[in-house]
Amino acid sequence: MLDLVANVHGFFDRLKVSGVDIYNEFSLQHELGAYLRSVLGRNKYNVQFERPAGFFGIPCDQLLKKEIDIAIFGQDRTYKTAIELKFPRNGQYPEQMFNACKDVAFLEQLVDRGFDFGLFVMAAEDKLFYQGADTGGVYSYFRSGKPICGLIRKPTGTKDELFTIRGSYCGFRTMPISVPG
Repeated sequence: MLDLVANVHGFFDRLKVSGVDIYNEFSLQHELGAYLRSVLGRNKYNVQFERPAGFFGIPCDQLLKKEIDIAIFGQDRTYKTAIELKFPRNGQYPEQMFNACKDVAFLEQLVDRGFDFGLFVMAAEDKLFYQGADTGGVYSYFRSGKPICGLIRKPTGTKDELFTIRGSYCGFRTMPISVPG
């Protein structure tokens, strides 16, 4: 099994000294994918961007999202990993936090449907994503260290969107997703 958590940490360590500028979510996706491709080896694993879940035989109408930010899979597709990314830049704290939780739930769905591993990566420069006076509701997962789990409800607007996260996940740089027992 790949040690993707260590590889993602290696990517961020390398960013500190490389001078590569990560300026939005797409640049994070591209640079992380290129890094993973270089350390995993092109001949052994495919590293692809925005791969539709349907490519892996999963009906998209059963999922919270349709596309995987970074899909890593063996040539024979017997090993499959999904990475979801968030790099919020323009405020909208509760909405971005809700969308991050939605990515975690999407990863759970993929693992439930045959993926070996899911990894959520969030990079945030704005301290208000992890510090601030409001520490209730969706803020609690990012500002108070509360595990992301259970029923998650959209915090703004009509508040009519909701989903359940069966597992329990903590952490800021990486959160491995596995099938809850």
